Amino acid sequence: MTSFDKPTTPPDPAAAPSEDHKAVTQAALFDAFGGIRGTVETMLPGLLFVMIYTINKDVKMSAIAAGAVAVLLVIVRLLRKDTVKHAFSGVVGVGVGVAFALFTGDPKGFYLPGMLYGVCLGAAFTISALVGFPLLGVILGPVFKENLSWRTRNPGRKKAYTKASLAWGLIFLAKYAILFPLYWWGDATQLGWVLIALKLPPMVLAVYFTWVFLAKAPPPIDVIAEWEAREAAEAAAAGKRKA
Repeated sequence: MTSFDKPTTPPDPAAAPSEDHKAVTQAALFDAFGGIRGTVETMLPGLLFVMIYTINKDVKMSAIAAGAVAVLLVIVRLLRKDTVKHAFSGVVGVGVGVAFALFTGDPKGFYLPGMLYGVCLGAAFTISALVGFPLLGVILGPVFKENLSWRTRNPGRKKAYTKASLAWGLIFLAKYAILFPLYWWGDATQLGWVLIALKLPPMVLAVYFTWVFLAKAPPPIDVIAEWEAREAAEAAAAGKRKA
């Protein structure tokens, strides 16, 4: 156990969360999940694919157009010197879908990799919450500069991460419980439009639950600031010894 993970007096769980804490939590979540622009970049390639396929039923043209726009979004971010993490993850997912669609000649192949990934992610969120190591805490810990300190030093935040991870897991699994029957028995156009319709609402709901749970939780322990303070104290002590 490192010095940062050693149990200390945690933030008072009975204290009412401040408005600053709620605002910081909201801003951090907005940044972590890409905000409006990241959401648009995630949805646009799939929307383009289903629109083109609905019009001309051409799998190849639809797949190439979706892949091209995903790459274009990354290039635009690079030119603007913006972060590319959301756009890049999107282009990888679209690229795998394009490869499946072109290889199989089945438009449903474009959606299958993303659907399988979503099911696995939903299962991972759910299982991690049940075993007491919530995945959302691992993902958001660095965003809040607390890393994994919530595991042993901040039980209120561990509880919030557990609830939020369970919410993400159940929402994801419910979403794909709707989509997979369409994949097996519906046609590609129906599947595509339902998938687009279900792209944003479950994500918004999951992020909302995350904000509710974390906004009510104790504030994070900034282990980066602790480390910097310790380094400064050690440097000052060393300077005194030399003097």
